Amino acid sequence: MKVKLLVVLLLLICRLSANAQPPKSEVLSFAEFLGYVKKYHPAVRQADLLLSKSETALMMARGGFDPKLEVDFNNKEFKGIDYYSLFNSSFKLPTWYGIEVKAGFDRNEGKYLNPQNRTPDQGLTSLGITVPLAQGLLINQRMADLRIAKIQVEMSKSERQLQAVNVLYDASNAYVNWKRANDEAKLYAQYLSFAEQRGIAINKLIKAGDKAAIDSVEAHIVIKNRQLNVAEAQLKLAKSKLELSNYLWIENIPMELRESIVPEDNLEDAIKLALNFQEALQENGELDRHPKLMAMQQKVEILRIEQKLKRNMLLPKLDLGYHYLSEPNYFNEFQLGNYKFELKFSVPLFLRKERGAMKLAQLKILDGQLDLKLERLQLKNKITAQQTEIKSIQQQIGITTSLVADYDKMLQSEERLFLIGESSVFLLNSRENSLVSTKLSRISLENRFLLSNVDLFRTRANTE
Repeated sequence: MKVKLLVVLLLLICRLSANAQPPKSEVLSFAEFLGYVKKYHPAVRQADLLLSKSETALMMARGGFDPKLEVDFNNKEFKGIDYYSLFNSSFKLPTWYGIEVKAGFDRNEGKYLNPQNRTPDQGLTSLGITVPLAQGLLINQRMADLRIAKIQVEMSKSERQLQAVNVLYDASNAYVNWKRANDEAKLYAQYLSFAEQRGIAINKLIKAGDKAAIDSVEAHIVIKNRQLNVAEAQLKLAKSKLELSNYLWIENIPMELRESIVPEDNLEDAIKLALNFQEALQENGELDRHPKLMAMQQKVEILRIEQKLKRNMLLPKLDLGYHYLSEPNYFNEFQLGNYKFELKFSVPLFLRKERGAMKLAQLKILDGQLDLKLERLQLKNKITAQQTEIKSIQQQIGITTSLVADYDKMLQSEERLFLIGESSVFLLNSRENSLVSTKLSRISLENRFLLSNVDLFRTRANTE
């Protein structure tokens, strides 16, 4: 009787130790982890380079409107004869509507100088303007490049956000999987301890003559299976830690997790807070701000600018230029009759190249608009589907939690029957295996639930 009482106390202590909380470890919170990823991960820093590249491209496009200073000097002398000396300089100022202002100074001399290049002894100054009256007036390549570069800056912001979202998505998945591996390892370790203590209790009952010797074999089989489970769980935990370490950087140094570091328990609230998760989706407002849709819309805007440029190419090229000419000291006496006038006109007879380019630009715009509509619908449906999946998994978690409680009651009842000799080790182990299996199913469902939240974050792509 004393042996049975001792065994009962041993099994009771065993269950209490199995349900007790493990000693506190150092916790790496989800928000802290994502903070390191956002600040130090190379892929996130590479995403910032997209904006820098587009801003550099914008500076290059603005260079098309930079003033330009040109100097051209040619001199020929042979056998003591000064054939010619040509000095031509100009200062050009491009303006927005294709109009170009030009100031120049020429001084040419020589025995064999072309008469049309001859200038006064003091040189010849000029000040004029060139205006495209058809092609190139309302839009030209310089204007198109600058407009496109400005849009590309905004587009790079959207692309940077998408790239950052993908990195945060992968990092969040790694953290969630680490938590699952950690939970499974803790569960298997708990029930290994439970099986070992129960094995000790069964051996005492066998020595007292209350149980058959074969029961010890059954108990040791369970212990060995639990040891295999713990070893496999520890391997998965080690691999998940290494996967998580891919996203842990401080400055430019990759970090590794210490053995004492564990994930936080209440991860659902942490994910919603850290990833800007909202239960209710603002249908139109949120989709309008979606970086992928914004980037696609900006691509369409770029195509529209290119279409305007192609349409402008259908016009004939008609450039008109007027340059006032004067010796340097005559600018104070304006004489309208001293000028140089230019008129340039050209137009292809069939415009096949221009019309083809125009048609191709229209087709590209149509293709981009269709892609945009399709992507908007797919995003909306995908968000709805993921929200439905999250609600369904929540219900399944509730049912599984109820099952865990029921299986736990069944196991406790089976233990009491075992102690009074009305059950067997096989039935006891069967009840415990069902409980462990159900707890593993709950861990799996919790993992799916968290991953579904992370998937919704990637689909919404909201990092603001």
